[in-house]
Amino acid sequence: MTESYPELLWQLADLATRIAHARAEAEAWHAERCAAACAAVAEAEAAIRAAQAEVDAARAELDAVDREAADLWEELVELLGPAASRRGGLPLPSPDPEAAGTDPQPWLASTRNLLDRVRKLAPLPRSVYPVLVLFGVLGAGIAVGLATAARAIGARYGGDLAIGLPVVALVITLLGPFTGLAPAKALADRQHAALDLRTAAVVIGAGLATTAVAAGLWR
Repeated sequence: MTESYPELLWQLADLATRIAHARAEAEAWHAERCAAACAAVAEAEAAIRAAQAEVDAARAELDAVDREAADLWEELVELLGPAASRRGGLPLPSPDPEAAGTDPQPWLASTRNLLDRVRKLAPLPRSVYPVLVLFGVLGAGIAVGLATAARAIGARYGGDLAIGLPVVALVITLLGPFTGLAPAKALADRQHAALDLRTAAVVIGAGLATTAVAAGLWR
């Protein structure tokens, strides 16, 4: 044995010191890695919570926009009638996000402005009153013709037809003055105007006059 006892003790002490130093470095590295991993997990959880909050906010905004769009569409259908309902329901969103944009508020505001303009539509001009009179006369005239044909068929074939068809003819005659409102409304929609009470009265008045004249001719 070449080393003396004190040298061996010194070597053991040195070895113990190096082992303790290595252990301390390993423990420090482990603690640092654990702290970094915990920080990364905490950061990831915070990012997930933030993303979930954004998703919830976006979903809430989407629901609000969908509700407002549905309300605006119902109001538009109510104002425009068949001209809007023929489209078959609420239009789908644009398939091109870049064209539609990411903010729906300008589109909703534009729609609200359009509805305000529709509410303020001017009535049909007086220049189209002759056409409205023609609609009333033709509607009532066609109704009178159908009623006359129904009475004639009832009188010809007798039986139950002689009882039922005169009632049908009376109903057709009573509805005749109002049939001209359908083409009058179509004309108003085409000209982006409103069919107000005055213009409707022109159509109905012409129809009533036609029905009255036809009733006088029957006597």
